[in-house]
Amino acid sequence: MQIRERIKTRLGKKIVEWQEVSARRIYFTVKKEDLFEVAKLLFKDLGLRFSIASGTDTPNAFEILYHFTFDATGEFYSVRVLLEDKKDPQVDSLTPIFPAAEWIEREIWEMLGIKFTGHPNLKRLLLAEDWPEGDYPLRIKNEGRDKREEGKNNVA
Repeated sequence: MQIRERIKTRLGKKIVEWQEVSARRIYFTVKKEDLFEVAKLLFKDLGLRFSIASGTDTPNAFEILYHFTFDATGEFYSVRVLLEDKKDPQVDSLTPIFPAAEWIEREIWEMLGIKFTGHPNLKRLLLAEDWPEGDYPLRIKNEGRDKREEGKNNVA
C-alpha cells in the first residue's frame, strides 16, 4: 500500500480536507485538537521526516503548515492547521515528538504570537530584547509596527 493510502486509512475522519497539488505534493487539513496525534503517526509510525513548519496570518485565521517528507518516494506532505481564535491562538507543541520543532515554534510564536502549549523553551530567538511585548511583526493588523515603519522602506 502506498504511503498516501496508509496515511488516509490511518487518519480517516481526522482529515478535514485532502488536496493533491501534484504527484508528489499533498496538503491535508486537520483540526488543531488532532495535530499531535497526526504528527506522531506520520513521524514515529510511518517514518516521515519533519522538514519545517511555517505560519501565516490570514484574514480569518492563523494557518500553520507542518511539512513532512517521505524520502523513499520524494513525496511532500503538508499538514495544515487553522487557528480561528485570533485573540489567543494556541496549539500543542510538537517538540515532545521531534525536538527539531523547537526553534521553528519559537520563531512562529515570536513573529505571529501563536502559543505552543507544552513547548520547553518558548522565548525570543530573532527579535531584539527591547522589542515591544505583544507586537508581532508578521500579523496582518499590527498597528505598532505600522507606526514605527512610517516613512521607511518596508522590506521583509
